[in-house]
Order: sequence, then C-alpha cells, then structure tokens
Amino acid sequence: MANHSVLRISSCKANSEILDGEAYKYYADGEWKKSSSGKLVPIINPTTRKVHYKVQACTQEEVNKVMETAKIAQKSWAKTPLWKRAELLHKAASILKEHKAPIAESLVKEIAKPAKDAVTEVVRSGDLVSYCAEEGVRILGEGKFLLSDSFPGNDRTKYCLTSKIPLGVVLAIPPFNYPVNLAVSKIAPALIAGNSLVLKPPTQGAVSCLHMVHCFHLAGFPKGLISCVTGKGSEIGDFLTMHPGVNCISFTGGDTGIAISKKAGMIPLQMELGGKDACIVLEDADLDLVAANIIKGGFSYSGQRCTAVKVVLVMESVADALVEKVNKRVAKLTVGPPEENSDITPVVSESSANFIEGLVVDAKQKGATFCQEYKRDGNLIWPLLLDNVRPDMRIAWEEPFGPVLPVIRITSVEEGIHHCNASNFGLQGCVFTKDINKAILIGDAMETGTVQINSAPARGPDHFPFQGIKDSGIGSQGITNSINMMTKIKTTVINLPTPSYSMG
Repeated sequence: MANHSVLRISSCKANSEILDGEAYKYYADGEWKKSSSGKLVPIINPTTRKVHYKVQACTQEEVNKVMETAKIAQKSWAKTPLWKRAELLHKAASILKEHKAPIAESLVKEIAKPAKDAVTEVVRSGDLVSYCAEEGVRILGEGKFLLSDSFPGNDRTKYCLTSKIPLGVVLAIPPFNYPVNLAVSKIAPALIAGNSLVLKPPTQGAVSCLHMVHCFHLAGFPKGLISCVTGKGSEIGDFLTMHPGVNCISFTGGDTGIAISKKAGMIPLQMELGGKDACIVLEDADLDLVAANIIKGGFSYSGQRCTAVKVVLVMESVADALVEKVNKRVAKLTVGPPEENSDITPVVSESSANFIEGLVVDAKQKGATFCQEYKRDGNLIWPLLLDNVRPDMRIAWEEPFGPVLPVIRITSVEEGIHHCNASNFGLQGCVFTKDINKAILIGDAMETGTVQINSAPARGPDHFPFQGIKDSGIGSQGITNSINMMTKIKTTVINLPTPSYSMG
C-alpha cells in the first residue's frame, strides 16, 4: 500500500512540474517550458475519440534554440567519463521503473495499449537503458591497435590506434505504438556514446514520452543534453530532419521515413519503416504451435506492430486444419477498452480504422472468405481472419496495422518464398516446420532482415540485432548496433623514425 502512495505522490509531483493547466510543457535546456506559439496540439484518446491531452506546438525558432543548446551540451558531455555516463543511465532506468504507473496510464489513454502491456513496456524500457549502460562501457572502452608491417611493403614504423567517438546531436523520432521503448532504444545508445539527444515524439505517445523524459531529468543529466520538442509534423517535422545541427537521425515509423531519407543531409540514418511479415507454414508443421503464434503474432496490440504476422502462406494440404484451429482461438479473444486489458483494443485513430476497413472492403469485393463477421464500432475493430486471399487483393500486400489477417493458400514452398520476396517490405518473416534443414534453406531464401524459425516475428530481446531490407529500413538496431551506429571511428597514427619490433 505504501508503494502505491509513493507512486501517487511522485506522479503528482511530476505532473505539477511538466503540466501547465491542461497542457503538457516541452523540455529544453533542463527546463519545462510553454511554447511561444501559444498553440496546443490535441491528443485524441482512441477509445473515447475525445481530446484527452494537449501538448505544446513548438516553433521553428524554439527548435533552433534546442539545437544550439544540444550542440553546446554535447561538447561537455563528450568529456564525461564513460563510467559516469553509465551511472546516470542506471539512475534514469531505476527512476523510469519507479514511475511506471503514470507512464503506463498515459500509454493506455493516448494509444489504447492494454494496461498490463503498458506496464511491461515501461519496465522493459528501464531494463534496456541499464543494459545499454553496461554494454556501452564495454564496447566504447576498447579500441584497436594496428601495426603497419602487416601490409605488404611496410616495416613496423607506424602504430595505429582506433577509437569510437560521438557523432554530435542525435535526432530521435519514435512511433506511436511503442513510444517509450522505441524512444529509449535511441536515447540510451546516443547518450552512452557521448552524443546529445533531441526527441521528437509522435503526437499520440507524446505525453508518455514527456513522462519518460522527466525520469531522465530527475536522474540529473546536464542541462541541454536531452530535449523533447512536441508539435505538428507539418510545422516542425521537415525543419527538424533537415536541420544543419543534426548529426544523426534514428527514426521508427512508416512511409515518412522514406521522405526523410531523401531530404536528410550527409548524415548517418537508422530507419525502421514497417513490414509485411510473412508466415510460411509447411505440411509437417505443429499446427497448434502455428495457431498460437498466429494469434500472438497477428493480433496482439490489435496487430499494430511492425513485426506482426501480416500474411499467412500455408500449404494447401494443411490449410483447412490450420484455419479451423486459428478460428477457435480468435473466438476466445476479448474485445474492448485497454483499461480492461482486452486482447483487442481500439486502433490508434479514425483514419487508421478507415484504412483497415478499406482493405477489408476490397477483399470482400474480390471474393475473400470471411471467417468472422466484419464488425467495427468507432476505432474498435473486431479480430478478423480472411481465408482464400489472392495476390490481386490489397490486403495481400499492404500493411493493415490492425486486427485483420489474410491467409493465402500455396501449393509449393517456392510459391510462398516468391510471395514473401515480391513485397516491397523486408522486415521479418517466419517459417514453421519440423525439418530444420528446410527451415534454414527457406530462411536463407527469404529477403528479410530477420527470419524466425517456429515462432512469430518479434523485436527483441532488445540486445538482438533488428533490421529490415528494401522499404523496411536502413541500418540495424539492437543495443550494440545502435551504439556503434551513433559513433564514428577516429584513428591516431604514431610514426616511428626507425622500425621497432617487440623482442626483436
């Protein structure tokens, strides 16, 4: 009971600091501020479809000031010992977990994430920050020592020392579906590597991000090192991504990332832009295992995951049996508000629900078999399995980001691989079979960043590499890869007047 009281007190204190009346402030130069624009951006609760929160609509001039302070703060931070950077990150991770209640509540209200999953996201994020602190101390604390005589024609007259140095200012742009976890997966690597960090949260997910940033504020990071600017993408989006003060961009989202990559300057980019993750099911697969993973992979968080199962490619001979097993499990899914920990909660916005409905209507017009009746109430869409989907249907190729899953019956493994590889996406895929040799061969043939064998696609654990090919992204994530991506190599060469050989 005492713990709950502490959480309530800390939540009230956090709110009084970051909230001004009905609007949340933005964070810059170590302070919580109101925008000079005098404008606010409303955040719609997906469940009630009413305005639940309001955040500041920051101006381009405020972005300029943020970039200026970030550049200054980074220079000092780069001189901070690695152990001290790690110490502050561990402190932030601890505070993040202590503040899981208000952050989780925001996730429930602004993105309709089921309550238990919201808490899990915050705790997972704290663990990520701590792991990143440990990993950063190890990999940034060692470099390479090269000798010149290993290259033909050279004597040992040069010693080359290599180390990893910060890039400067990192711009982090997380998506709505995991706004906290996919923010800290950018923030923590950037900070341990000696960079400063400017966070532009998604509109829905902004309040959760502000609460999370408050935890870093309480940890005592230097002023200006971390900033969080809120506002409309149409007003400050391009201004941020094309800003000359930005030295690196880490973005998770959709098509916007392709536009960013075309406009950004000559800076490192880390992009994860969605997927159409295929699930290939062979005749010898354990169909109960497949059905369980299709439910977990296709319908958790209402299918609003980049790594959700987005199309099932099942061998015709076992298709009827698999569809029957999946349908039995779909019937058991609970549908309702996130506060009740429903399996299926409202999708993030009305425009998202309308897009999903458009895919469903197209599939119906073209003859797909509806295993359940299509049902929608506002942003809430009931889970739907579509059987006998054909390649001429939009749902076969487009990413619904909702609880609607197409099943395509195939007559050969080659047909399944071809459909997977014909997609413009290439994030993850999975194959179900008891034959490990077939699994490896099929996995190697699939043009995806990751292949899961006998499990649904998933991002994580967070130290695993995570990447896509084609339109699914640029570069690789995962804690180690992100740290390395947010640094560059510097070499120092010591020139000797005469060759020198140890023990020579």
